[in-house]
Amino acid sequence: MERPISLEDEEKYELVTVRRRFGGVDSRGTYLGKNVLVKNYFCLCTGDFVISKRQIAHGACGVVPAELDGAVVSNEYNVFIPQEGTNINIFNLMMQLPHYRRLFYLMSDGVHIEKLLFKTDDWMRRSLAMPSLEEQARIASILTMQDQIIELEQQKIEEIKKTKRFFLEKMFPKEGQAVPEIRFKGFTAPWEQRKLGDIADIVGGGTPSTGNPSYWDGEIDWYAPAEIADQIYANSSQKKITDSGYENSSAKMLPPGTVLFTSRAGIGKTAILIRKGCTNQGFQSIVPHRGELDSYFIFSRTEELKRYGELVGAGSTFVEVSGKQMAEMELMMPPTMREQQTIGGFFRQLDHLITLHQRELAEVGKYKKALMQLLLTGLVRVNA
Repeated sequence: MERPISLEDEEKYELVTVRRRFGGVDSRGTYLGKNVLVKNYFCLCTGDFVISKRQIAHGACGVVPAELDGAVVSNEYNVFIPQEGTNINIFNLMMQLPHYRRLFYLMSDGVHIEKLLFKTDDWMRRSLAMPSLEEQARIASILTMQDQIIELEQQKIEEIKKTKRFFLEKMFPKEGQAVPEIRFKGFTAPWEQRKLGDIADIVGGGTPSTGNPSYWDGEIDWYAPAEIADQIYANSSQKKITDSGYENSSAKMLPPGTVLFTSRAGIGKTAILIRKGCTNQGFQSIVPHRGELDSYFIFSRTEELKRYGELVGAGSTFVEVSGKQMAEMELMMPPTMREQQTIGGFFRQLDHLITLHQRELAEVGKYKKALMQLLLTGLVRVNA
């Protein structure tokens, strides 16, 4: 690596880091030279390839982008300047293939996965089969097209999410008001303040004894908070309990349409039950009263539920909200079930659109990975 630099005390320097899982080269911020303890630094240029010696086993490598041209990096990193005949972006993609990811791990020494040190000299002695510069350019063009498709899908998802955030803000009354700013045609009566416990049952959960094998691996869904992430519906739990396990625990059977609500270990994650099931004690789930509360309507107010839970939850070890506290939550509610269902149906359609585009994005991502494996290993050649 060339371009060593001596840091001057009163000069400002932009330092960089390299993200794991091939997240690329990123800025660590700008610092005065006197505030940088390690003085062995090198200057980076656009197109350099950077490897973190202690993190490469986790995929910490990438190409220096134009906006970081002139930034500096310590000797904890290897910096490689591409030779003539190498398309650095193609080289970067090749390093992400399973073969090279494994090689990075095998060529790192140490007794702990977090303390491995990359053997640069050994790596430099290895040969690498590269296509001609012309073929590299054609491969880059094909993969760039896939990146553009991925970016377009990401933009579509963000636009729909932006639309959803706008309507979530406008279709529920603001504090101190009785009507929302935007309302569906045919609904004019003011909204009413109700307690959540008056329109739904708040139900906790329980855990059968883990020391009794006869309580586990049955057919009853039994959810834990870690299973609830960004999904809308919950239709099958990771762990299941038996009838005996259910009868000998404080778990409660919840009907379809229940909105699972995590009450600890990250308050406010929600999902709608597709089929009956139960939970551990990390939930205070919302079971709507028939004709009084629509499942998707209350699910659409997840952020409101989350804010309330975090505000009132308390615990000596970690924050937790009780069923009694959730039942006391005050909500502005439409005067008719039909308006609830109309609003819930509207947000269901938006969520469905988001899900469709997320699936399309995942498929495009898989297709790109397959193309990379074929084109960057030479299994498929790209002719002029």
